[in-house]
Amino acid sequence: MTMNPRTLALLAATSLSALACVPGQAQAASTAPALQPLRDQGPVDSHQIITITVRLKLPAADTFKKTVDALYDPASPTFHQWLTDADLKRFAPPPAQLAAVRQALEGNGLSIVSIDRNGFSIRARGTAGDVARAFNTEIHQFDRGGQSFRANIGTARLSGAAAAYVDSVAGLESHTVRPMLSRAINLGTKQPYAAVPVSALDTARGLGSLITDQSLSPTQTFTYTTPGQPLPTATYSGILYDENAALIPDFTSKQLEHAYGLSKAYAQGLDGTGETVVLVEGYGYPTIEADANTFSRLNGLPALDNKNFKIIYPEGKPVDPNAGILTGWNIEIALDVQWAHSIAPGAKIVVVATNGQDSEDFQASMQYIIDNKIGYAVSDSWEEDTDLIAGPAEQESFENVLVVAAAKGVSFQFSTGDSGDGGLGTPLGAPGVPSSAPHGTAVGGTSILNVVGGTGFQPVGWGDDEAVLDANGPLDPPFAGFIFGGGGGESVFWPKPVWQAALPGVGRQTPDVSALGDPYTGVPIVVTSGHQQYIEPGWGGTSLSSPIFTAFWAIADQKAGHPLGLAGPTIAGLTTGLTDVLPLSNPNNVSGSVTDANGTTDYSTKKLFKGLIPDKETFTAALWNEPQYSEALGFAFGLDSSLTVTVGWDNATGYGTPDGLAFIDAAAAFGAK
Repeated sequence: MTMNPRTLALLAATSLSALACVPGQAQAASTAPALQPLRDQGPVDSHQIITITVRLKLPAADTFKKTVDALYDPASPTFHQWLTDADLKRFAPPPAQLAAVRQALEGNGLSIVSIDRNGFSIRARGTAGDVARAFNTEIHQFDRGGQSFRANIGTARLSGAAAAYVDSVAGLESHTVRPMLSRAINLGTKQPYAAVPVSALDTARGLGSLITDQSLSPTQTFTYTTPGQPLPTATYSGILYDENAALIPDFTSKQLEHAYGLSKAYAQGLDGTGETVVLVEGYGYPTIEADANTFSRLNGLPALDNKNFKIIYPEGKPVDPNAGILTGWNIEIALDVQWAHSIAPGAKIVVVATNGQDSEDFQASMQYIIDNKIGYAVSDSWEEDTDLIAGPAEQESFENVLVVAAAKGVSFQFSTGDSGDGGLGTPLGAPGVPSSAPHGTAVGGTSILNVVGGTGFQPVGWGDDEAVLDANGPLDPPFAGFIFGGGGGESVFWPKPVWQAALPGVGRQTPDVSALGDPYTGVPIVVTSGHQQYIEPGWGGTSLSSPIFTAFWAIADQKAGHPLGLAGPTIAGLTTGLTDVLPLSNPNNVSGSVTDANGTTDYSTKKLFKGLIPDKETFTAALWNEPQYSEALGFAFGLDSSLTVTVGWDNATGYGTPDGLAFIDAAAAFGAK
């Protein structure tokens, strides 16, 4: 891999070898994690059990890369002619080298867990002390911005002559994988929307008694006064967000089907039948299928059973069956299963659940999917960190798995994150790992807004901001702040893949594509708590975007009649089928004026949010006003920190969002070139 001087300088500024032993002082929590000091917490417990994956150097690595790249070049004679296991073994290291690495690992007290099907890697397990001795390094625990991870000090090198055969090691550095979940709060109570027992739902109206897809309503005008005082006063007008306090802005399955234009696809039998959507998750939880089937009943979807649903535990089930609930993965799994099933109701759903939260555990699940041909459309609603924090070995180990997946026609989708640019405030943004890997497909987020005074829906970039207009009296000036939004940006580690040559910058750009992620125009899920099932409204995040797009991709595979492989190059090559997400303003965006002792100050929409994101001007802003609460807000959609929605590809929404049957047809046709 060749990197430009700017990239190398950024890596040098953030590499573990440069910073691991440098003491730092704690900074304010508002500082972006990537900019906070790296704090060495000392050696890990030498008796701690660590699992690692050692990937060997390929004798013809350049030829292998060119071979894989050719699979995605429409002008190549091998376009979309996926490699078989026999093909891959031609690129594998010689058996003697594999044996030498294995012997070196076992000679240092490590036990061999598995060898991948093609002989590219060895998975081994041992104590931290044995692993550190085997690789002639120390393994410490670190903290940066409240995020804890372990990593080796300096360069790790396997003992003996076998070191020459090692390309990368996953597991020496290990980050905790986190779901990319976000939830809307009730803007009045500042608490998540209350969960509703399924048994208490209005049986006649179903989910319609709880949620609405009409998040925006026509313009109204409100006047605000100061209790007990003549001034200040304020008047604001604008379209309304969440006008009906009794209904939560969310989508049912049928409503999202209409918003994405999928009805025509379903009418042609294009619903994922014959395909498999694979979901990579942590731990699992006991009521996955029961929760999904209640959700399916409420949404008019087919039930899941042993013919169209399966849970696989590659490392065995967790010792504690409630581990997924205790760590919050039950919410992620419910969201993934229920909404992948919603978009592709004919597809088989397979959950592949890890028995841990380390990044190496998730890489092992990815390898299991590839080796065992579980499916060709895989959703990963998680990330470990930004590529400013994750070390080179960590990033390379993910990419080494993904390039083999791409060679076999498997597309892994990854969430790009829910924090915009992560607080960096730079044009580079903050791409995540592994969504920034060149052979993964990065999925960003959008909001979906109804057309006020008309019909249909419009996607906008996911970036939610609020301006407090009144809090027991008008504020002058109002106070504005960023809540959350989809992630994206330019990698400082990976160069652009060939299919991104036309994009700006020098690094891999994310996202590639986008789908609904905004919890303020989000979705409900069904999840069991205690002995009762509840409907939890207001969920989103790029954790929702990833399974939605992955389900779309499975339907495109169905239409093509064969796997279309890594989605990113196809997305970049399409001229139809994607809706370009554009900066969207409403002529009735919220605006107003405040009168105090010094006179009257007018506040245009831009002025209300001035200084929050100064380089962007076009967005949708509504008025939130519910008299029972003490605040009134301006609520903006489409301002995603320093990430910018533009015409064409952009670092907030990628090339756009799928346009129902048109996308499915276009992707299948592109794959037939």
